[in-house]
Amino acid sequence: MSPTVLALWTLTVVLDTAGQLSFKAAAAHPDAGDGLARWKHMLARPWIWLGGLLYVFEFLAWIAFLSLVPLGRGVLLGSINIVVIMLAGRLLFRERLTRMRILGIILVTLGVTLVGFSG
Repeated sequence: MSPTVLALWTLTVVLDTAGQLSFKAAAAHPDAGDGLARWKHMLARPWIWLGGLLYVFEFLAWIAFLSLVPLGRGVLLGSINIVVIMLAGRLLFRERLTRMRILGIILVTLGVTLVGFSG
């Protein structure tokens, strides 16, 4: 994997993870209420806007990444986002990692590693 491809791949993972964490921070407030009140509360928080902005940049980085790798390989490499987001959710939001989720993390990581090293 060339340094440019590796840098773009890393950038997409970081931006996607940060975007998801921002959306979670916007949605996770206990005083948000239900229904329309919840949406109004989320839209008033900067986290949701930060998440949207990060997703715009992630989209641009993703397009640049896909322009350099075959689609099948790029999508498989992008699967590592699931692992990083689950681990970040555990660290920042104390979300549970069940045995099945840990097994999933291991299998996805193994798959991404195999794809990444299979020039």
